[in-house]
Amino acid sequence: MLYSGKTYSPALDSADIASFHEMIMEAKVITTLSHVRPDGDAVGSSLGIYGFLESLGKDVVSIFPTAIPDSLQFIPKKESILIFNYAEARATERILSSDLIICLDFNTPSRIEEAGEVLRSSKAKKVLIDHHLNPERDFFDLSFSFTEISSASELAYHILMLMPEVEGECSALPLPCRRALMTGMTTDTNNFANSVFPSTLMMAADLIASGVDRDEIIRYFMMSYRENRIRLMGNVLKDFLKITPEGIAYYIIPHAVCKAYDIKEGDTEGIVNIPLTIGKVRMCISLKEEPSCFRVSIRSKKGTSANYMARAHFSGGGHENAAGGKLFIGTAPNEGDACIADSSMAEQYILDAIKDCFGNGY
Repeated sequence: MLYSGKTYSPALDSADIASFHEMIMEAKVITTLSHVRPDGDAVGSSLGIYGFLESLGKDVVSIFPTAIPDSLQFIPKKESILIFNYAEARATERILSSDLIICLDFNTPSRIEEAGEVLRSSKAKKVLIDHHLNPERDFFDLSFSFTEISSASELAYHILMLMPEVEGECSALPLPCRRALMTGMTTDTNNFANSVFPSTLMMAADLIASGVDRDEIIRYFMMSYRENRIRLMGNVLKDFLKITPEGIAYYIIPHAVCKAYDIKEGDTEGIVNIPLTIGKVRMCISLKEEPSCFRVSIRSKKGTSANYMARAHFSGGGHENAAGGKLFIGTAPNEGDACIADSSMAEQYILDAIKDCFGNGY
């Protein structure tokens, strides 16, 4: 990051900004892509870029591999998005017919599953805007990749602020664009609880001063959950949460429990953060059972690496204190993926992973 006087922003290369702007101006068909099970940052960064491109009169669509959670449905206009899993033929045609594809909040095509194979077949110019470790830079024509930043939404904001049409004036960005970027940054910092930098607060101040209603955003994504989520949360914390002597919290949500509570995509988001409010807990591992695997979310306090745990034992990765992955049941799709014979082995697998990591002094 570059901090100079009152300027707080990533050290963005002016030549890269100029190249990106040239790609935008030359492109007739532009598509944004983000990752599976899109969170606030995926949706916010994608729709933020979408809003700017739309204001330029560009033919632009945002594609998400899987559905957007109900708590984030307030951000997009229906005509602005395609869900790959629901409209695979249309989404595939769109990707293959695009002149420019902007990839947000993921570091490699494998993070977007089936859509990634289509992306690899596309002849479009490809731009990466991301904040995760180990980006596949060689795949992209241009990469904006910084890990010392709160979110892809914040990175997108700083890039847009350098566009000639904006020239550092936040209010020059369309309001839907500003609103989406504020949502993405706020969700990925857990409402300013983690990964907050001086640039993050400067971004928030500028957006609020420009007319973005942060209170409205908070109401939508933090105060509009279904009752089922709250009751599931109570069940998880009461009956499933366990804490090891090493200070590692973990819980496993069985598929039958999710079905009983009618849990939808996004309903379990954020539960993994709650055990970290316990003083002795330095990491929490969440497993949510699905038909062929467990979805894994890991959060940790500073000094304990969620990323290491995810990479070493759950075929995943992410940030130092926020990561995820999968634990496959039966047969793993790829050699080397984390796999167990049946779901009854999941807890022992977690305990072995904890022993292995902490036994190695991590």
